[in-house]
Amino acid sequence: MQRRKLLTLTPAALAAAQQAPQPVKPPQAPAPAKPSNYRTSPIGYSDTPVLPGQPWKVHDIARPRPAVVTPGPRPGDPPSDAVVLFNGRDLSAWTSSKGPARWKVENGYVECVGRTGDLISREKFGDAQYHIEWSAPALIDGDSQWRGNSGVLIMGRYEIQVLDSWDNPTYADGQAGAIYGQWPPLVNPCRRPGEWNVYDIFWQAPKFEANKLVKPAYVTVVFNGVLVHHHQEVTGPMAHRAVRQYAPHAPEEPLALQDHDTRPRYRNIWVRRLKPYDQR
Repeated sequence: MQRRKLLTLTPAALAAAQQAPQPVKPPQAPAPAKPSNYRTSPIGYSDTPVLPGQPWKVHDIARPRPAVVTPGPRPGDPPSDAVVLFNGRDLSAWTSSKGPARWKVENGYVECVGRTGDLISREKFGDAQYHIEWSAPALIDGDSQWRGNSGVLIMGRYEIQVLDSWDNPTYADGQAGAIYGQWPPLVNPCRRPGEWNVYDIFWQAPKFEANKLVKPAYVTVVFNGVLVHHHQEVTGPMAHRAVRQYAPHAPEEPLALQDHDTRPRYRNIWVRRLKPYDQR
């Protein structure tokens, strides 16, 4: 009878043998070869003229390049540098002019329930890009200013009107997309009641020095993809049947959504802070 030899392993060798085998990484594909007609170009210059009003030369190689921002996966989705104020789930980014925020959240939108106060963002903004989607109630229960009336109150006081302006005559500077009480929109691209509208608002805040206005606010508004205000001067805060003058305020103030005792809905609200060229 043939005697078999027993293999004795040390504890370390036994532990090593019991370990799961490591996966073998596939070899990386080589970088694609450059085609024979591949062309190169200088990434900048240092021997060009200085640009008027700027410290930089034309195509200046030393000029800082723009920061990389990842766009949202779908049109209207927030880009990577946006502050998301409403994510479709809760009102944690908001308070109210009457205490805690009490608008109704469901199905990815927030609905004004009336007489609970304006929604007021906890964060404050100055120069900014705003993206706001809204819809007026599908059930029409009034006319003129009682059809889904609300407002986007930039810095809490400068209003871009929200209203059901589909087949609903009202005063021109009070319809959807108006700078309320000041400038009507260039055109009326409002969708039917119950359908979603989109505002993209580009805001330049007013500037004050020693409690005096040195530069008014300017706004550009794109309404459902249609330009309705192009770098339009804002003459002062929102007012009904009156004209209000500018009053000094902080460089950054909250965004507000107006409770006008009707039931509009909002969704997909985000903001990007904008810096002047000399601060980038």
